[in-house]
Formats: sequence, C-alpha cells, structure tokens
Amino acid sequence: MLVSLLIANISVASGSLPIAAAAYNYKRLDSLMKLLALFLLISGCFDLTQWVAYNYKPHDGKPLNTIPILHVFVIISVVFFGTIYYNLFLKQVLKMATIILAGLTLCIVIYKAVDYFDYPSVSNTASSLLLIILSLIYFYQLLNPQTFVHIEKQGPFWFNSGVLFYSAVNIFLFMVFSRIPDKDKADYYVIFSITNIITNLIYSVALLCKPQKKA
Repeated sequence: MLVSLLIANISVASGSLPIAAAAYNYKRLDSLMKLLALFLLISGCFDLTQWVAYNYKPHDGKPLNTIPILHVFVIISVVFFGTIYYNLFLKQVLKMATIILAGLTLCIVIYKAVDYFDYPSVSNTASSLLLIILSLIYFYQLLNPQTFVHIEKQGPFWFNSGVLFYSAVNIFLFMVFSRIPDKDKADYYVIFSITNIITNLIYSVALLCKPQKKA
C-alpha cells in the first residue's frame, strides 16, 4: 500500500516535467505544441486537485469525491486531442474523420457524464479507443511522408508515441476499473501511475524538440 501511494505521488509530481520542458523551450514551440502544453497544464491542475482531495479527509477520514471532476477532464481531453490531431493530419478526409470520431466520442462522454458520481469507465474507454485509432493513423502518415524528415526529432512524433502508449496500456484498466473491489483498486492504480510517469517523460521529450526543416 505504501509503495502504491509513493508511486501515485510520483505520478502526480511527474506532471510538472512536461510543463517545465514547455516553459524552457516555449519560444521554439509551434502552435500545436503550445496547445499540448496548455492541456498538460490543465491536466496537472486536475491531478493536483485529486491528490489534495485524497489527502484532505474532512468527513470521518474519507476523501472527497472527485469523480465528477474526472468526467469534466475526459470531455476536455477529447476536445484538446481532437483539435491537435485535426491539425496534424494533412489529408482532408482524415481531418473529417477526426471530427466525426471525436464528435461521436464526445457524445458518449457527455451522455455518461449524467452519472457524475460513477467512475467514467465507459467514457475513458471510448476516449482511449479514439486516441489509439488517431495515433495509429498519424504514425502511418509519419511513415509515408511526401518529403524526408527525421521523425525522431519531431515533437509530434514523441507526442503521438506518448498518446498511443498511455491509451493502449490503460484502456483495459479503464474497462474493468469500476468492477474492481475497492480494497484492490490501489494495487491496480499502480499500473495507471507508472504509465502516467512514463507518458509525462515522453511528452517532455516532445516539448523539448525544436522544429526540424524538411529536406
């Protein structure tokens, strides 16, 4: 239990890494990487809010219920990532597909938000599925460029890697999390915490990249 709590605390603290990277490299960031930085700043605020709520237990030692905040965060995530991928895709058909898929996902998320005290298992699963699809399509676009580029030096490459890693690992956890007994949830949450730490490191790399000229 102590180990899982320590890892959870490290996970929350790791959210400051990409924010620091964005602040350091801000002048070199393009508009999309600045949008990512803004999302990560908002994400860090949500994580910090949940951390404070968990540790501040005014009601008979029970933490505050932050589940409604999670519903809001999923909605914000779909909007931000949908916007980023819309601008990353070059073909108009992919842009339209992004709008349609993000719109359908947003409908599901908003519909499930009515049950605001229930863990957003369906919403997180739908959001993860959307991001897996978009990230795989973007990797295909990166691997079939019209001109030669060093993709490993591109911020969007690392951003996309972080999105795919986070979504692919956590989607199964999101599917079953609401069915896990409360006494066992902390053990399973370690998976999410470790994934979040690694993803924040990948996002930090993305935000430290400088735009590369095409050859």
